[in-house]
Amino acid sequence: MILAQALDATYWGFLGRGIGAILIYAVIGTLLMLIGFWAIDLTTPGKLPQMVRAGLPNAVTITAAGMLSMAFIIVIAIYVSYGSLLQGIISSLVFGLLGILAQVGAVRLLEWVTGIDIGDVIQSEEPQPAAKVVAAAHVALGLIVAVAVF
Repeated sequence: MILAQALDATYWGFLGRGIGAILIYAVIGTLLMLIGFWAIDLTTPGKLPQMVRAGLPNAVTITAAGMLSMAFIIVIAIYVSYGSLLQGIISSLVFGLLGILAQVGAVRLLEWVTGIDIGDVIQSEEPQPAAKVVAAAHVALGLIVAVAVF
């Protein structure tokens, strides 16, 4: 009780806004990660969730790299959000969604240019060197898009 009395009233408002922001941005981050996963799944031949659950090593590697790259974009989108909480939420959503689209499109373009048949790669039960190339492309392009947001 002494601690509560020692802190002025503005502290409790600051604390409340911070807690609210954490909860809201956690929801936004989760939503954007789900959208990112859906975008990867939508643009990848086959059912990615089933391949990951089946433990296909290339599907797991590429999906993990894709999710990590999405996290880079989302973290930076949230970090650079500015202004009021509402402005921050809107800019995080806009930058996050556009970043996810740019990243997925860029990876698919890179696969096309290099001639990687992603469908064959991810459905293979044996690790494929091309999976490492696609995974690296996900991470690299995720970083590039994240920095572009910054």
